[in-house]
Amino acid sequence: MNAATTEEPGRCLCGAVRLRATIRAREMGACHCSMCRRWSGGVFLAVECQGVAVENPEHLGVYPSSEWGERCFCRQCGSTLFWRSKDGAHHAVSVQAFDDPSAFALVSQIFVDEKPASYSFAEPTRNMTGPEFMAMIASAGP
Repeated sequence: MNAATTEEPGRCLCGAVRLRATIRAREMGACHCSMCRRWSGGVFLAVECQGVAVENPEHLGVYPSSEWGERCFCRQCGSTLFWRSKDGAHHAVSVQAFDDPSAFALVSQIFVDEKPASYSFAEPTRNMTGPEFMAMIASAGP
């Protein structure tokens, strides 16, 4: 682990799933895509992490939501925990899994073209539509 990253503990509501996430920055992003909204019960606020170690994986549920990604949750209480790419290269951990969500600044929003009109955030953020975000991911390559 280098000086730019920190390790942070996290857990689900009931504590059956405990994790340690290697955090890239004290920043969070909001995803407004329809899958994240249905999965999390609202906007998905997530922290990009270099990796996630789950202490008790027998309680971790994994839902393969697309060709490239999986949504992970507690099989006991149903808490939304993190999204990860199937190759394990990318992890987006729910900011609510950490003890102090206010330690992370809201800096970006993706799939803003799918955001319902019924809510907005006051913080100025970098915003990307779904097509813009997917083009950025495609240009990053494997």
